[in-house]
Amino acid sequence: MVRRIDVTGADGVDLAAWELADPQTGGRDPRGDPDADPGAAESAPGALLLHGLMGHAPHWAATARWLGATHRVVALDQRGHGRSAKPPEGPFTHEAYTADAEAAVERLGLAPVTLIGHSMGALTAWRLAARRPDLVRALVICDMRASALGAASQQEWEQWFDSWPLPFASRADAHRWFGAEDPWLEHPSPARGDFFAEVMTEGPDGWRPVFSRRQMLLSRESWIKDAHWEELAKILCPALVVRGLDGELGRAEAQEMVRVLPLGQYAEVADAGHLVHYERPESWRAVVEPFLAALPADPYPAVKPLPGEARTFGP
Repeated sequence: MVRRIDVTGADGVDLAAWELADPQTGGRDPRGDPDADPGAAESAPGALLLHGLMGHAPHWAATARWLGATHRVVALDQRGHGRSAKPPEGPFTHEAYTADAEAAVERLGLAPVTLIGHSMGALTAWRLAARRPDLVRALVICDMRASALGAASQQEWEQWFDSWPLPFASRADAHRWFGAEDPWLEHPSPARGDFFAEVMTEGPDGWRPVFSRRQMLLSRESWIKDAHWEELAKILCPALVVRGLDGELGRAEAQEMVRVLPLGQYAEVADAGHLVHYERPESWRAVVEPFLAALPADPYPAVKPLPGEARTFGP
């Protein structure tokens, strides 16, 4: 079952949240099962899934299929993305994204929540975990760097956006360009083609992205110039850092993130690039599911480590 829930985010922005599965029912709607507990979805632990830049909530569909057996799963279309509002002047700052996620957790009653974020969504998740530890049970960070990326990175993205041959004549043409013809590609990636084809929509002149490239640049601008290590040190819940072997987060930086996190763990997925959860859904599940299964029953243990103290959580 997929159910849309409208949420008011920071600054009154209209956000689309999607409840992607019903816990305790194998993904079935308990309202259609006479033997199912109608309160199961509300009583199960909450999980909020946050996509990365240019993504949308349905990119989490494969994750929701297994996570929904144990959690109330909600994926958020972040501002400027998917079906959520795209205010012409924003703001598209990391503060706004974090406040939106906070509003979703509180207004949907997901706390204590497990936050799972990819790329920019991972940064949003860990900033919320640092800012509101009372709301967060656990954190999964997927292929997001803590180091500053710098102004040169923004210039490269501007040039990349300018290279897009818009409009595409068809969704298939978009898939082919992003999966095989994009000069940024080192080798063909059908999964990458699928990823971008999902966020294209047909207009009078052809197929274009559902998001504004200008707004995506504004979003990046708010966090690429800063490092985010201090926030990691303030996260008191168990946290898993996952990287793709060929992704954007290097092993040394990922392991340093784990060291800085008070309750950090590390995992990597072979044969995966930046889109770890989307490219290799079964391998992604194999590293995330055991982490979640090992979480303590009490989301708020009486004794917590001091901020900055490095420990390893789990067996």
